[in-house]
Amino acid sequence: MAYTWRRLSKDPLALVGMATIAAISIAALSAPWIAPFDPREQFFDGLTLEGAPLPPDEMFFLGTDLLGRDLFSRLLYGARTSLVIGVVANGAAVAVGTLLGIVAGYVQGWVGAAIMRFTDLMMAFPALLLAIALAAIFTPSLWIVAMVIALVNWVQIARVIYTETTALAAREYIEAARALGAAWPRILFLHILPHLIPTILVWATLGIATTVLLEATLSFLGIGVQPPTPSWGGIIFESQSYFLSAPWLVFFPGIAIMVMALAFNLVGDALRDALDPTQRGR
Repeated sequence: MAYTWRRLSKDPLALVGMATIAAISIAALSAPWIAPFDPREQFFDGLTLEGAPLPPDEMFFLGTDLLGRDLFSRLLYGARTSLVIGVVANGAAVAVGTLLGIVAGYVQGWVGAAIMRFTDLMMAFPALLLAIALAAIFTPSLWIVAMVIALVNWVQIARVIYTETTALAAREYIEAARALGAAWPRILFLHILPHLIPTILVWATLGIATTVLLEATLSFLGIGVQPPTPSWGGIIFESQSYFLSAPWLVFFPGIAIMVMALAFNLVGDALRDALDPTQRGR
């Protein structure tokens, strides 16, 4: 762990990514105190005389949206939505994928084959189309969107964990544990799982960026987190008809999505390199 932190602390891109994630997290958690207005409050003077959104000024830092609400406040509260879905949905996907992958890789036989064929079946469907279909079946809400994204994103890590578990299960120390009468849960969680932690950490970090982008896509399509709950993708969806007359409504939430996804990707890439044993000493 100390070696990994030293590697990360010497990587400027990783430090930038971690600082960005920390800043977004602090801003999201502090939204009730630092947001200048209620994100759902519609201001009478928040629109022009023609009913158009106001551009950024001294009162509305990033302008207003099509209903006269403060865009900066909505972006702060939207960060909470993106972080909650990113952490919860990706955490659930990693947990499910790891469990199925490690069981299939160790047990093998018809159990492993059935799990992997189901995984292949899920991978055959385009992730976005499958997410749209699931979101259309259930009533969209914050937790339903998180569940839908988790059901879509677990397949990739399950395949990776299955491959690594299959290789680890053939090692001599696993054969020795079996010969000594160790039960398979003990072998899985005490002898195999610790070797998979680097892979799990990397996928958990990189997967948050993918999850945030998928949530923004679903919200942009109108089947993600529903109003009045602020969401970065939802803000873009609501404002798409104003992208020429009020470009700040699309530009600022788009930049926020890009920055968050880039920050998690930078940290995930650096963590992958730091945990790679072939990179030690280089």
